[in-house]
Amino acid sequence: MESILILVNIILAVILIIVILLQRSEGGALGLGVSQDNFTSARSVGTFLTKFTSIIAALFIICSIAIVAISRDELRETQSVLEKEEEENSNLPQIPQSK
Repeated sequence: MESILILVNIILAVILIIVILLQRSEGGALGLGVSQDNFTSARSVGTFLTKFTSIIAALFIICSIAIVAISRDELRETQSVLEKEEEENSNLPQIPQSK
C-alpha cells in the first residue's frame, strides 16, 4: 500500500511541476510578460490552470500525509535495536556461572 502511495505521490509531483511550468507569468519581474491586449484572452486559461494546480497540490499534500501516517504505524510495530538484541540473546543458551 505504501509503495502505491509513493508512486501516486511521484506522479502527482511531476504533474504539479508540469502544470506550474505551463502557467503564464504574471509579468513585472524582468519587464517581460503579457501585454494588456492579450491579458483578457489568457485570463480563462489562467483560471483553469490555477484551479487545476490547486487541486493537484491538495492531492499531493493529502497523499504525502497518508504516506507519513502509514509509515508511522509501521514504525510503532517494530522494536528498537536494543529490544531486538535482548530477544536474540535470550534465545541463546546461557553459560552457567561457577561458584
